[in-house]
Amino acid sequence: MSNYTVERIKVATPDKVELMTKVFKPNEEIKDNLVVVLVHPYSILGGRQALLKGIASGLAQNGHRAVTFDMRGVGESTGRASLTGFAEVKDVIAVCNWVSEHLDSHRILLVGSSA
Repeated sequence: MSNYTVERIKVATPDKVELMTKVFKPNEEIKDNLVVVLVHPYSILGGRQALLKGIASGLAQNGHRAVTFDMRGVGESTGRASLTGFAEVKDVIAVCNWVSEHLDSHRILLVGSSA
């Protein structure tokens, strides 16, 4: 049995795209008020949140909250991937805003993987 839980949430962007998001939470005491938001590689090149599960679970096992999400057009997220990446920036902002509002966090560490 793992010492963390994963909660699936849909986060809406201002342009009505729903992003499938996973929140990795430690079962034990949370070490600080930091939440790590992990951004997967560019969608068109095969990026998806599942690529970041190992990092997110490792953070949660060590007492930190972590969030992964599929950008628009990936997995269970609605919308379509863009060629420019500008729409995907809106996805990152929407997830960070959601974290700030719903996870009672005053600090967000944004970590990109080739993004």
